[in-house]
Amino acid sequence: MQLSVTLALLFPLLNVASAAVHNAGICVDWVNKAAVYNADATEKACGNYKMRNKGDEQWNQCPDCLMKDMGGLNVCNSDGWHIGGDELDYYCKLNGAQGSYATKS
Repeated sequence: MQLSVTLALLFPLLNVASAAVHNAGICVDWVNKAAVYNADATEKACGNYKMRNKGDEQWNQCPDCLMKDMGGLNVCNSDGWHIGGDELDYYCKLNGAQGSYATKS
């Protein structure tokens, strides 16, 4: 199920996910050049990331990844800042989304 929302209002510190660690992220699809939140892919990607164990780098494991409500939007959250932008994007695409956004809030 997809929910079309104005992401800028609900996820105010949005940064394009890549090459850094983040504390929260979502999966998105692109509709008419606008990012549309993909709830199903976000939840599945978060579960995939929680199971990840690829090494000792910060982004290679996310033992604290869990879904959390942030301003009415369910996001994949990591209080330990384990979410890597490229890794989140990979899991979002694996679960049917077209991309991802991650934040440093």
